[in-house]
Amino acid sequence: MLDIGYSLSRRFPDPTHIDYSRADVHTLRHDLFCGDVYLADTKADREVSTAWGWVPVLDFAWALCDTVERLDRDPLGSRAAKPQYAEIDFTESTDRMLFERRFGWVDVEADWMPADEEPLTFSHAELRRETRDFLHDLIADLTDMHEGLGDNPIVWDLQARFPRMA
Repeated sequence: MLDIGYSLSRRFPDPTHIDYSRADVHTLRHDLFCGDVYLADTKADREVSTAWGWVPVLDFAWALCDTVERLDRDPLGSRAAKPQYAEIDFTESTDRMLFERRFGWVDVEADWMPADEEPLTFSHAELRRETRDFLHDLIADLTDMHEGLGDNPIVWDLQARFPRMA
């Protein structure tokens, strides 16, 4: 089973005087909500996680949703034998999280994992559902903490672009 989570950093707090209802895309994706993220296989008790404290968690959730959709561009979908690749790069470093889809399964690994460690493997359907749930849960948490964020049209568009799945 897949679990995606985050923690916000105390070392990199958000600016104190910001109108979250009017924050632009760049600010929302790169300047706010810094912390760490993880993807965990709870059955195998393994995870891929950051420990840097500066990862913009909303940007990560957004990029993760985009990445999962990029892995689904082959018209054959889960029947496609040809591997499909995507990655998330972390702009403040050279590290990347790598995704490879073959048939209905996605392997997830990261540049910082030991070379002999096996990637985490999830079904694409589960990964899609959980990434969208993570995005919506994260937005709910952030709007509870930051007045006006729930009124930001960029956040509305983001939620509409990646709706929760049944």
